[in-house]
Amino acid sequence: MLPAEILKLFRITEGRKFRLAGIDPSDTCGIDIDKNEAKALLAKGAKRLGELQDRLYAEHQWAILVVLQGLDAAGKDSVIKHVMSEVNPQGCDVTSFKAPSPLELDHDFLWRASLALPGRGHIGIFNRSYYEEVLVVRVHPEFLNRQGLPPKLITKTIWQERYEDINAFELHLARNGIAPLKFFLHVSREAQRKRLLERLDDPAKQWKFNAADVGESKLWDQYMDAYQELVRGTATEAAPWYVVPADHKWFSRLVVAAAIVERLEAIDPKFPKLDEPELRDIAALRAALSGDKA
Repeated sequence: MLPAEILKLFRITEGRKFRLAGIDPSDTCGIDIDKNEAKALLAKGAKRLGELQDRLYAEHQWAILVVLQGLDAAGKDSVIKHVMSEVNPQGCDVTSFKAPSPLELDHDFLWRASLALPGRGHIGIFNRSYYEEVLVVRVHPEFLNRQGLPPKLITKTIWQERYEDINAFELHLARNGIAPLKFFLHVSREAQRKRLLERLDDPAKQWKFNAADVGESKLWDQYMDAYQELVRGTATEAAPWYVVPADHKWFSRLVVAAAIVERLEAIDPKFPKLDEPELRDIAALRAALSGDKA
């Protein structure tokens, strides 16, 4: 696993002075390992995550909400696949947020996320999230016209107001035993270009390609500005952002895995302890099973 001092470099709990330019998408903090070593290190982290998730599920008090944000080809799907490889599927829920449906547009922008929150004992993963409402909608303000808002509420302060709403929502989650962990997979423009080209050339990845991705990539600067502003506006102690260098997928996976493990270890879930009558019942069952075997 990655040491705590590396995680601290990318964890943002006070965003007012955050500068996205201060995070190098190709950074690996000087770690120089080959592909097999990276796989072994991630496997160790994934195993530890699986052990902690078993305890989380059994204790049935806390939940973890993992929010994954990033531009197209930033590696969100592969993070889910590799980091969660040892997690019991019964205790893990993944929700991918696409363009909102007419039903969702009839409600406030946090409504659909509220419906998908993880239950106690579960790890919930949002592949994209309510943050699209201050990213895509900010870059494409015409989308606001489809949301049915009263025109007088669409003001110059709407994005700041949505940051305030999100902060209140996430604080509410934290106060009710749902621990939010937010990850922005920060990929460089060149790395994104290469990955999009790979999708065109690889039959196993062509189904992922969307022509709209090319158009969105032309709005790179606008998206970078939007990401910087949302981190500044929504990084808190209760719901920290991890701005993760994502040009090297092995490194971004290690950061995400280590951050989730660190949070679970801080929660320190326990297997439930049985009371005396239950222990007597187990002793009786053990004796009966031992007698049956004899």
